[in-house]
Amino acid sequence: MNAAGIAIDVRNVSKRYGTETKGVLALDHVSLSVPKGSVFGLLGPNGAGKTTLIKVLTGISDLTSGNATVAGFDVRRESMKVRARIGWVAAEVILDDDFTARENLWLQAKLQSLKDWEPRAELLLQYFSLADRADDKVSSYSTGMRKKLEIALALLHQPEVIFMDEPTIGLDVSTRRMLWDIVTGVHREFGVTVLLTTHYIEEADALCGRIAIIDHGRVIAEGTPSELKARVKGDVIALETVEPIDVGAVGSIPGVEEVRPQGNEWMIRVASAETVLPLLLASVRTENVRRVSVEKPSLETVFLDLTGRRIGQEEPMRDIRQFYAQMRRARA
Repeated sequence: MNAAGIAIDVRNVSKRYGTETKGVLALDHVSLSVPKGSVFGLLGPNGAGKTTLIKVLTGISDLTSGNATVAGFDVRRESMKVRARIGWVAAEVILDDDFTARENLWLQAKLQSLKDWEPRAELLLQYFSLADRADDKVSSYSTGMRKKLEIALALLHQPEVIFMDEPTIGLDVSTRRMLWDIVTGVHREFGVTVLLTTHYIEEADALCGRIAIIDHGRVIAEGTPSELKARVKGDVIALETVEPIDVGAVGSIPGVEEVRPQGNEWMIRVASAETVLPLLLASVRTENVRRVSVEKPSLETVFLDLTGRRIGQEEPMRDIRQFYAQMRRARA
């Protein structure tokens, strides 16, 4: 794809915090291209480098080496032009609760020095079904309504690219599904490019046309969901046992290709679960089996195949309030 069709272009970008000997390499020679008008997913566990990459692309944090452009502008040399063309949706909904929706939009317009913003604001209130509550304080809004308003703020200045960093984390299932519909609708209705970071496998699969899997600061795979799933040959049997199994004996079962321990589980890659599972269960004492499940090729099994572990969801979260405050100040 030529440069004219690229919204975000990242070339060999590294980001190190601290010194080379005592610091942390948060991004390690990352390269990726996000096509204009697409929903592109950055999938990986918490701490993988997803937010660091967004900080670099939005000009909040300088890169250590490499080059990157957003909306055709260099993030290092033309950061103000980049910020004028991007929107931002954080993991937590952070709005001014004592303001109404309309007042929150007014504040956003002031921060960005927008002129003639009112018609756009009214259009967004109508689009997100907030017009009837536009003069109510945001403190009275549901979580779903607050998320809608935050996306409206991000769209107010008609950005070319929107960064959505873990936008559904902590939401209940119904609100999360509602937000999925919103992301799809915003992309289609307003023609913006969306870079979505997530550690939810299902979310990336449902929303993204292309996905880059990131782990320990490195992009380890990229492609469409179908292309990524095609990398995995065969099935994965997840076996949880009371006591360790005889890895050699299990590995010698016909059709077993690999046996990997993961905590209390054994991840067994096989050519065909239907063929191998009866043989596997016959080789393991019944009283030693706590749980067994079969996983067909999915983004979960892709990550498991690439890293030997599942995407964890229990790692500490960053201070998203501080990051969002930085972003709003940067826009002003």
